[in-house]
Amino acid sequence: MVKVLIADDQALIRESLQIILSSRPDIEITGSVEDGFAVLEAIAAEKPDVILMDIRMPRMDGVMCTKRVKESHPEIKIIILTTFDDDEFIFSALKFGASGYLLKGVSMDELHQAILTVHNGGAMINPDIATKVFKLFSQIAQSDYRIPVDQDQAQDFSKVEWRLIQCVGFGLSNKEIAQKLFLSEGTVRNYLSAILSKLELRDRTQLAIWAVQTGVTTRDFEGDDA
Repeated sequence: MVKVLIADDQALIRESLQIILSSRPDIEITGSVEDGFAVLEAIAAEKPDVILMDIRMPRMDGVMCTKRVKESHPEIKIIILTTFDDDEFIFSALKFGASGYLLKGVSMDELHQAILTVHNGGAMINPDIATKVFKLFSQIAQSDYRIPVDQDQAQDFSKVEWRLIQCVGFGLSNKEIAQKLFLSEGTVRNYLSAILSKLELRDRTQLAIWAVQTGVTTRDFEGDDA
C-alpha cells in the first residue's frame, strides 16, 4: 500500500485526484492540502510515501516545498504534477530532488503507474517534456553549476558501482538497473545508498547530474570485469 499526499491549490483537482486514486487497491490517500506549508504540516502528522505536488501554490510553491521536504524527509518521493512545462520549473524541481515531473494531461493509469514507479525508486517524466529534460542535462553538463563530491571516495568505486552510476545517469529505475546488471533490486538499493554516502550526495538526481557532468554516461563499462 502506497501512502499518497495530494498538494494542489485547486479544490476540484484535489477532490478529483483523491476520488480516482482512492479507488486503486494499492493506493491510500493520507490527505489533500492547498499549499506548501500545509504539506509540511501534513507529513509531520502522517508521513506519506509519495507526494503529488503542484507548482503554483500560494504561500509556498511546489518547488520550494520540494526542497524543504527532501531536506527533512529525503525518503519521501515527490512527483510534480502541473500544467507548466517551463524549463526553470523542471530544472529546479529535479535539482531539489523530485522523482517525477508530469503534466496534468496524463491519464489516471499513467499517474497510477508513475506513483508506483517512484515509490520503487524509479523516476517518471512526461514524454512531452522529456526532450526539455535531456536538453537541460546537456546545458548543466556544460555549465559552471557543479555537484560537489568527495573525489577521494570516487577513486575507490568498483566497476559495478561505476556501471550503476552510469545507469542512474541514463535515468534508469532500480528495477531496470537490476535487470541490466543482473542484480536484485535490494542489492541495487544497497549499492546506491553506499554510493550516495561516499560522494556525500543527497539523492539520485544529484548523482545523475554528476554522472553527466563528469562523463560517466559516455564511458564504456560493458567489457569491464565487475
